[in-house]
Parts: sequence; C-alpha cells; structure tokens
Amino acid sequence: MPELPEVETVMRGLAVVLQGRVIRAAAISRPDLRWPFPDGLAARLVGSRVESFRRRAKYMLMRLSGGDSMLIHLGMSGRMVARPATDLPNAPIAHEHLSLETEEGIRVGFVDPRRFGSIDLVPTAAEDGHRLLAGLGPEPLEAAFTPAVLSAALAAKQTPIKAALLDQKVVAGLGNIYVSEALFRARISPKRLAASVAGVRTLRLVPAIKAVLEESIAAGGSSLRDYVQADGGIGFFQERFKVYDRVGLPCEACPGPPACEGIRRFVQAGRATFHCPKLQR
Repeated sequence: MPELPEVETVMRGLAVVLQGRVIRAAAISRPDLRWPFPDGLAARLVGSRVESFRRRAKYMLMRLSGGDSMLIHLGMSGRMVARPATDLPNAPIAHEHLSLETEEGIRVGFVDPRRFGSIDLVPTAAEDGHRLLAGLGPEPLEAAFTPAVLSAALAAKQTPIKAALLDQKVVAGLGNIYVSEALFRARISPKRLAASVAGVRTLRLVPAIKAVLEESIAAGGSSLRDYVQADGGIGFFQERFKVYDRVGLPCEACPGPPACEGIRRFVQAGRATFHCPKLQR
C-alpha cells in the first residue's frame, strides 16, 4: 500500500495538472470500489474548479469550488495517472474506474485492479470529521509532531514500538517500509516495548521519522509493486533502503556475516520487519 511519501508525491503531481482547472467531464465505470461511490459523483464533479489539494495521512483531498472535497485513498493497488486526453487509446483503459478531464484536455484516471481504494465526497469545512480521518494522529512532517508529543502517545503502550508506530492514531501516514527505516536510523529495536521508547529515545526517533519521509518524498517515493507517480514515472527511494527488503546484507554500520548476522527479517503482527539486531537495541 502506498505510504505517506507516495501519497504526497501523487498529490503534488495532481496539483500541477489540476489545480486551478475546471473539470469539464467525469465518468465512472462501476458503482463501487471498496465502498460505493457517492450518489451522482460524476455530475457533481463536472463544472467544478479544483481549488487546492491537501494530504491527511495516506489520504488525498481535492478541494472543489462548490465547497466539497473529493477524498481519495489509493488502497493496495490504486494509481492516479494524468496524461493528455489525445494520448489515450480508443479502447477502455483496464481497471480505470473514475476519470476526469479538464477544459485544457488533461485526463486523470483512477486505476485500481484490486479495488481496495476508495473515493468519497465530504464538505471541505468538515474534512477532519470524515469517518476515515476522524481520530487520526498527528502528521509526522508538521512542526507539532515533537518528541514530547510522541513520548506522551507511547508512554502507556505495552506493544512493540513497530506496532505502535503503525497505529494511525499514534502518528498518521506511516507504514511498514518507513517504520522499519526510521527505527534503523534511530537505532531502536522494532521489538522494544513502545513504553520504553517514551522519553529520551524519542529524541532520536522523531528526527529519524521526519528525515526518512522527507528523503523519500524528494526521491518520488518507493516503487515496489503498483505505485507510480501521477505522470506514470516511478519513485527511486527503494534504491536507498537501509534495511527494508535487504535481509542477509550488512547494514551501513556493520561488516555483515560472518562477523555479525547482517540484516534480519522476522514477522510482527503479520508484517515483515527488517532490522539489524547488532545495531538496534
């Protein structure tokens, strides 16, 4: 599933081609994705000007001139792809379930083979009250996300820190890749109880979270399976992974086998975790 950097990258790409433009056509090819589309969605989009974009956790919000925001979640395999309408084939595009076209002739399609994504409309003034956004934790790239804030959220948690950071109520937008990478940078074991990270260890962890997210956004995100940017290009942060999907290799601070175990993989709560057992404590 695309995580915060991938969603941020897609949103920025959409803003380039859609912000300030009027939607002259919209089409839906099926009644639902993960949940049904809002009633009359296509008709409600046509004639609207795209005013701005906002990301909240792993969700995008496209704010429209009529006072609504279209909430977009990419799910497991969703992609938002923008291109000139003249470049499109005459045949229907496989797995494209929603399409928009601007007055300038740019077409944006939501392609989702597995249909775990979702689209909804919410009044812009009530975005944070939407059932998918209400209760989310702080945005990790905002100044308000500080070691003190994270420490308070972790203080009573007796779960492993890896699981705690994946809890969207603790911090919004983090997923499996970037939690593994941030914990490595902070030299914290993913097995350590979250409550034991509260306090001084968050002084290392918060900057590590911010740094890995910012670096990934700058690289266009991580392309491992279905993720592509809005222009169809791939991200390159996977080339900079320090532990994720690098089992058996030495980490940047260790010589690797036989002097040490190298990067190890184990399963936590059904998710693969990668770490350096020598360096992360």
